Amino acid sequence: MKRLTYITAILITAIIVITSCHDKRNPGRVYMPDMAYSRAYESYAQRDSTKFTMDPTRKGGSMIFFDNMPAAGTIKRGELFPYTLPNDSNGYKMSAMVKNPLDSVVLTKAELAETGRLFNINCAICHGEKGLANGPLATSGKIGGVANLTLDLYVKMADGTMFHSINYGKNNMGSYASQLSRKQRWMIVKYIRTLQPKAAPVTTTAAPDSTAAKKG
Repeated sequence: MKRLTYITAILITAIIVITSCHDKRNPGRVYMPDMAYSRAYESYAQRDSTKFTMDPTRKGGSMIFFDNMPAAGTIKRGELFPYTLPNDSNGYKMSAMVKNPLDSVVLTKAELAETGRLFNINCAICHGEKGLANGPLATSGKIGGVANLTLDLYVKMADGTMFHSINYGKNNMGSYASQLSRKQRWMIVKYIRTLQPKAAPVTTTAAPDSTAAKKG
């Protein structure tokens, strides 16, 4: 009897080993197939409107609510933190306190060349290649009030305020938030600084020695 039990156990073990190692691509029966094989989908692929809806008021029952938009507060991998100041006079004033997140970053030669290319594409048409307000649109007379970025006013302007103007637009200049990523906008602010003259060092003149004057 014991011998028959041993033989049966060996046969069952052999069958399990042979069947389980038959095909590595086919694991056999899966206990929870939905967890083992997730259904891949394209985020912006068109879905069956009879099953899926993007209208939250229609969800439930036979309709599956699916929102293509990312969750609130989601930040793309590698992206800088959002710029949250409002597009109003108070936001413009507060922008002076915003520091350039790339301030401590030294742009490589390739990054500087790329930023210069972006500046020439998006900004130089008005501000000019050197920021002197002599771009084609500025000199055509069709657009007035183009800023000369090398003037003392813009040399002293805070990075955050300059970014605020690029982000939302200012006067005749429209917003460039859709054309440039957040990092590219900050990089252009950094590039503009390379076009501006360096601030002159502050010098002080020593006061005359009054005791020496009395002795004279």
